[in-house]
Amino acid sequence: MFKDKKIVFSGVQPSGTLTIGNYLGAIRNFTAFPEDHHCYYCVVDEHAITVRQVPAELRRRTYETLALYIACGLDPEKNTLFVQSHVSEHAELAWILNCYTMFGELSRMTQFKDKSAKHADNINAGLFTYPSLMAADILLYQTDLVPVGSDQKQHLELSRDIAMRFNGVYSDTFTVPEPYIPEAGARIMSLADPTKKMSKSDENENAVVRILDDRDAIIRKFKRAVTDSGSEVRRGEGKDGVGNLMSIYSAFTGKTDVEIEREFEGRGYGEFKAAVGEACADALAPVKAEFDRLMGDKKYLEDVMAKGAAEAKQNAARTMSKVRRKIGFIEARRPF
Repeated sequence: MFKDKKIVFSGVQPSGTLTIGNYLGAIRNFTAFPEDHHCYYCVVDEHAITVRQVPAELRRRTYETLALYIACGLDPEKNTLFVQSHVSEHAELAWILNCYTMFGELSRMTQFKDKSAKHADNINAGLFTYPSLMAADILLYQTDLVPVGSDQKQHLELSRDIAMRFNGVYSDTFTVPEPYIPEAGARIMSLADPTKKMSKSDENENAVVRILDDRDAIIRKFKRAVTDSGSEVRRGEGKDGVGNLMSIYSAFTGKTDVEIEREFEGRGYGEFKAAVGEACADALAPVKAEFDRLMGDKKYLEDVMAKGAAEAKQNAARTMSKVRRKIGFIEARRPF
């Protein structure tokens, strides 16, 4: 197995425009990995179909998600960027791992409960078993590190449990992955309800700042952000909204809480929210410009997809050959 460097895997669903939470908590941090790690970044379109999708929109968002990866700084020459459904081993391993995943484990997944409540008319088997597909995504590449938000730790724990269970039955087959949770910007909260994580599926557009929002929209959303009845820019009990804005401002400017408090001492929330909006808009402007350029070159994006899928498949096939042999499947021979 390809192990000259430690391996990182992460995937993003093409089921909505990514937010600054995705950017600050995940994608922006990915750019630091390639020097010391081999990185697989996947557009997980198979995960997206647990909820009904409009086919044309899913195809468009798949291109957009890949373009955003690149626009956010992930160089296809230094990272393996690919689309999940282009590597059939993901689905094959997911089925095998379904047979090593307990019903009780899946029934405890909080995200299944949340999505079932939101999509009560479509509680399908894929929605229930998709943590096994997520485990397959990770284990297929003998992944060492998985960048995850704190809300995804439960799924990674299940992936670890599945790997250890399989290894216990058949001897060492999978690397048991570890979570990577960055300290800064790991959890960006809703601008409308700062007790909840910012979500790309939020129906309240004022709650979410998307990477591709235009400058005016970004600044407008921050000006409408929920704070509290006071006026002092500092963290504290009952100041979740201000604390969230401080986290965002810090992530975009690199300033500490002490520096932020000093900068806005006596200036009030209005000036602070405007400054956060300006900092966010300034940081995202080059990302959006590069995204627009990439979306105008569909052939380039398809070339990246093809190259990434070929690289991913080469290493996925090695794992699958080992798995098939361990569980007793006969390897298919090429025809004469």
